[in-house]
Amino acid sequence: MSMPLALTMGEPAGIGGEVALLAWLRRDQAGVPPFFVIDDPARLERLAAGLGWHVRLRRIDAPEEANAAFAEALPVLALALPLPVRAGRPDPANAPAVIEAIASGAALAASGRAGALVTNPIQKEALYAAGFRHPGHTEFLAELAGGAAPAMMLACPELRVVLVTIHQPLREALAALSVERIVATGRIAAAGLARDFAIARPRLAVAGLNPHAGEHGTLGREEIDIIAPAVAELRALGIDAVGPAPADTLFHAAARRRYDAALCMYHDQALIPLKTIDFAGGVNVTLGLPFIRTSPDHGTALDIAGTGKADPTSLIAALRLAGEMAARRAGA
Repeated sequence: MSMPLALTMGEPAGIGGEVALLAWLRRDQAGVPPFFVIDDPARLERLAAGLGWHVRLRRIDAPEEANAAFAEALPVLALALPLPVRAGRPDPANAPAVIEAIASGAALAASGRAGALVTNPIQKEALYAAGFRHPGHTEFLAELAGGAAPAMMLACPELRVVLVTIHQPLREALAALSVERIVATGRIAAAGLARDFAIARPRLAVAGLNPHAGEHGTLGREEIDIIAPAVAELRALGIDAVGPAPADTLFHAAARRRYDAALCMYHDQALIPLKTIDFAGGVNVTLGLPFIRTSPDHGTALDIAGTGKADPTSLIAALRLAGEMAARRAGA
């Protein structure tokens, strides 16, 4: 039997606890693989009781106990929060536990004691107030993995996008574009698609930066000076890459059938089409780490936290995709 997935608590004042409880409640109908939560059992008990949800919790001492418990109870690897949680109101005093949950889950996934790491959303402002210095999960996990060079993929059944630049202001992201960065991201994307998505020869469509992909330099030279040379280098490496392609014609249904992932130059170029196509079911995948990591493609939703209105679709998709990726790696 495959090792269970490790799910972090995320921001305890957000919807992470609710979607975790709902994912377990819908485990059979949604085909959710066994997972355990790194969280405070007492706060999950209070949350479930307050919402009127009948969720049995089972405290476990080790991930190896989760599979046997999962059918009857949600396994919880206990991590105490120092202060009570108030829904919708993050407290920096609880931030060290949030960070510890991520670090613990990453260590378990890296050691093979968890099949993969699935992370619930974090509230970065609360973490920054506690001294967290990373722009987000991706950069923190890269450090935990010994300085790995990761790439962010967003995936849904209809589209996969991989980001060349991630959490940077747009002006800084454009200045950071380089042939080397695009080639490195393309190589990580191709390797991840082959290893974790069973695509023998991945096809990458590389987006242009400027309107109409620069129109031969009349609307910008980045395509000529940076993107086209990167595509040529990827092809020289044996990777099936095409582009630069105008981003405004890259994401319609017929275009999507011509590639396995689109390489996008900046955050919103990738996330707007993905979230338009499948807002509820998108999954964040970190490629290039020595372990599998997925996450729901939404935030902490502080405005609805504690109300029971949270939609677990994206977390369920993240758990299912992580399970599929873990099974492929185990089979290989």
